[in-house]
Amino acid sequence: MRRLRGLWAFAVDFVVGDDWRLALGAVAALGAVALCAEAGADVWWLAPALIAATLAVSVLGARRDPP
Repeated sequence: MRRLRGLWAFAVDFVVGDDWRLALGAVAALGAVALCAEAGADVWWLAPALIAATLAVSVLGARRDPP
């Protein structure tokens, strides 16, 4: 059980990293693209655009509120 908890902690730290908002934005962007693709739309380009926008918002937010 200890190894399983350690693996879970590593996975969460690897995926989320320093900013949980970036991880949430990436998951939301991929989910939105998946829903659009399921509906038949060809929106492969939307995922990189949404993830780049999420990154830009995160960087601008970090500039305003330095640690």
